[in-house]
Amino acid sequence: MVVTDLDDDAVDDLFRALADATRRDILRRSIRGELSVSRLAEAYSMSFAAVQKHVAVLERAGLITKQRQGRQNLVRTDVDAVQRARSALDRLEADWIRRVDLMSDLLTEGESS
Repeated sequence: MVVTDLDDDAVDDLFRALADATRRDILRRSIRGELSVSRLAEAYSMSFAAVQKHVAVLERAGLITKQRQGRQNLVRTDVDAVQRARSALDRLEADWIRRVDLMSDLLTEGESS
Protein backbone atom coordinates (compact mmCIF):
# COMPACT_ATOMS: atom_id res chain seq x y z
CA MET A 1 0.00 0.00 0.00
CA VAL A 2 1.47 3.32 -1.07
CA VAL A 3 0.73 6.28 1.14
CA THR A 4 1.56 9.64 -0.34
CA ASP A 5 2.02 12.87 1.57
CA LEU A 6 -0.87 15.27 1.37
CA ASP A 7 -0.72 19.01 1.10
CA ASP A 8 -2.35 21.10 3.83
CA ASP A 9 -5.56 21.66 1.82
CA ALA A 10 -6.02 17.93 1.27
CA VAL A 11 -5.45 17.23 4.97
CA ASP A 12 -8.01 19.93 5.82
CA ASP A 13 -10.54 18.31 3.47
CA LEU A 14 -9.91 14.89 5.00
CA PHE A 15 -10.45 16.00 8.56
CA ARG A 16 -13.42 18.24 7.72
CA ALA A 17 -15.06 15.19 6.17
CA LEU A 18 -14.18 13.02 9.17
CA ALA A 19 -15.48 15.62 11.64
CA ASP A 20 -19.09 14.55 11.07
CA ALA A 21 -20.48 11.43 12.80
CA THR A 22 -22.77 10.53 9.88
CA ARG A 23 -19.87 10.62 7.43
CA ARG A 24 -17.74 8.46 9.71
CA ASP A 25 -20.62 6.00 9.91
CA ILE A 26 -20.94 5.97 6.11
CA LEU A 27 -17.22 5.11 5.94
CA ARG A 28 -17.66 2.26 8.42
CA ARG A 29 -20.64 0.86 6.53
CA SER A 30 -18.99 1.09 3.12
CA ILE A 31 -15.67 -0.43 4.14
CA ARG A 32 -17.31 -3.87 4.16
CA GLY A 33 -18.16 -3.60 0.47
CA GLU A 34 -20.00 -1.56 -2.07
CA LEU A 35 -23.32 -0.08 -0.98
CA SER A 36 -25.77 1.91 -3.01
CA VAL A 37 -26.46 5.46 -1.86
CA SER A 38 -30.15 4.59 -1.61
CA ARG A 39 -29.31 1.62 0.66
CA LEU A 40 -27.14 3.89 2.80
CA ALA A 41 -29.96 6.43 3.04
CA GLU A 42 -32.26 3.81 4.58
CA ALA A 43 -30.03 3.73 7.67
CA TYR A 44 -30.47 7.41 8.53
CA SER A 45 -33.36 9.56 9.66
CA MET A 46 -32.61 12.24 7.09
CA SER A 47 -33.55 12.81 3.49
CA PHE A 48 -31.95 10.97 0.61
CA ALA A 49 -30.59 14.34 -0.58
CA ALA A 50 -28.88 14.90 2.77
CA VAL A 51 -27.19 11.50 2.57
CA GLN A 52 -26.11 12.31 -1.00
CA LYS A 53 -24.50 15.52 0.29
CA HIS A 54 -22.57 13.58 2.94
CA VAL A 55 -21.42 11.12 0.27
CA ALA A 56 -20.32 14.04 -1.93
CA VAL A 57 -18.20 15.51 0.90
CA LEU A 58 -16.54 12.13 1.46
CA GLU A 59 -15.94 11.72 -2.26
CA ARG A 60 -14.38 15.21 -2.60
CA ALA A 61 -12.07 14.39 0.32
CA GLY A 62 -11.08 11.18 -1.46
CA LEU A 63 -12.32 8.97 1.37
CA ILE A 64 -14.79 7.05 -0.77
CA THR A 65 -15.16 6.15 -4.40
CA LYS A 66 -18.50 6.27 -6.13
CA GLN A 67 -19.25 4.20 -9.19
CA ARG A 68 -22.36 4.22 -11.33
CA GLN A 69 -23.85 0.78 -11.97
CA GLY A 70 -27.10 0.93 -13.89
CA ARG A 71 -29.42 3.24 -11.99
CA GLN A 72 -27.46 3.04 -8.74
CA ASN A 73 -24.45 4.86 -7.40
CA LEU A 74 -22.29 2.42 -5.47
CA VAL A 75 -20.08 3.70 -2.68
CA ARG A 76 -16.93 2.09 -1.27
CA THR A 77 -14.46 3.36 1.32
CA ASP A 78 -11.01 4.06 -0.14
CA VAL A 79 -8.79 2.30 2.40
CA ASP A 80 -5.69 4.06 1.04
CA ALA A 81 -7.28 7.43 1.80
CA VAL A 82 -8.06 6.35 5.35
CA GLN A 83 -4.42 5.28 5.66
CA ARG A 84 -3.32 8.73 4.44
CA ALA A 85 -5.43 10.29 7.21
CA ARG A 86 -3.77 7.97 9.72
CA SER A 87 -0.36 8.90 8.34
CA ALA A 88 -1.16 12.61 8.77
CA LEU A 89 -2.11 11.95 12.40
CA ASP A 90 1.08 9.93 12.94
CA ARG A 91 3.16 12.88 11.69
CA LEU A 92 1.34 15.26 14.05
CA GLU A 93 1.86 12.88 16.95
CA ALA A 94 5.59 12.59 16.17
CA ASP A 95 5.90 16.40 16.09
CA TRP A 96 4.21 16.73 19.48
CA ILE A 97 6.30 13.97 21.02
CA ARG A 98 9.45 15.77 19.85
CA ARG A 99 8.18 19.04 21.35
CA VAL A 100 7.33 17.43 24.69
CA ASP A 101 10.72 15.69 24.77
CA LEU A 102 12.46 19.00 24.05
CA MET A 103 10.53 20.74 26.85
CA SER A 104 11.38 17.88 29.20
CA ASP A 105 15.06 18.16 28.30
CA LEU A 106 15.00 21.92 28.86
CA LEU A 107 13.34 21.49 32.26
CA THR A 108 15.85 18.80 33.24
CA GLU A 109 18.74 21.09 32.22
CA GLY A 110 17.25 23.93 34.24
CA GLU A 111 17.02 21.76 37.35
CA SER A 112 20.66 20.69 37.08
CA SER A 113 21.96 24.25 36.77
